[in-house]
Amino acid sequence: MKNLVSWVEIPAVDFSRAVKFYNAVLGLSMQELDFGQEKMACFPTGEGAIFQKEGYKPSKDGVIVSLNAGADLDGAIDRVKKNGGTIIIPKTKTEAEGRGYFATFTDTEGNILGLYGDN
Repeated sequence: MKNLVSWVEIPAVDFSRAVKFYNAVLGLSMQELDFGQEKMACFPTGEGAIFQKEGYKPSKDGVIVSLNAGADLDGAIDRVKKNGGTIIIPKTKTEAEGRGYFATFTDTEGNILGLYGDN
């Protein structure tokens, strides 16, 4: 098993705004795909997508998915702030030895997610 998480769907109300936010925060260039009843923009790693479809609602309640910021956690945190997100838990050292740092944030759609990084 490579990764425990195999697919994540991040719901969006304003799809283009959400894609722009995640492209800016993670330094990506996701393409917006429109399938009529749903829209999606897949992460280049194949592990998830920004999604807009009936019944999908952004929420601050529920499961928190953390995204890997690698060696640029500080940069990702700055980009969250600059692109309309809000940091909830600032950069914090994990309790587990060698597991790096984490932060949590609210995205432009109202979802709460996490960031993990090495630095």
